[in-house]
Amino acid sequence: MQSIVLLLWLALCAEQDVRERQIANTLTLGVGLCALIFLFVTGHTWIGSDAEEAGWALAFVILLTIPGYMLGQFGAGDVKLLAALALATDRQYLLGTIIGSGVALVLWLLSRRWLWSLLSQKVKNRLKAWGDESSKKQPFAPFLLAGFLLASVWIH
Repeated sequence: MQSIVLLLWLALCAEQDVRERQIANTLTLGVGLCALIFLFVTGHTWIGSDAEEAGWALAFVILLTIPGYMLGQFGAGDVKLLAALALATDRQYLLGTIIGSGVALVLWLLSRRWLWSLLSQKVKNRLKAWGDESSKKQPFAPFLLAGFLLASVWIH
């Protein structure tokens, strides 16, 4: 059940990232705060891992994303999203999500023209910012959603 809530949250973040090329603080910081409060009240994460696991996952997020953020490769929303995910899950989910998102990104880059041709015009209009190849910045939240799905299937 907890994974479904995280999937819905990631889907909202992904949809907003595709449309607006940013993720609202209410989505990232709000869930991060809820996960932190839940962690302090119960002593475990939303998925049932120990608080120590959430701490290690958060440390990994900081180590892995802050250099990318400073170099302009990650947006602030992506960093906050991953930090909230770390507080809600554990190292295994987090690293699985990051690895899975990398796989999804590579698959997208290799097949985006073909996949884009399969979409209806209505969907293309809604996602036109994502199909814009002139932009250097790809929205990353959809790939994090795919990575979390892959990690969830792999872990369970």
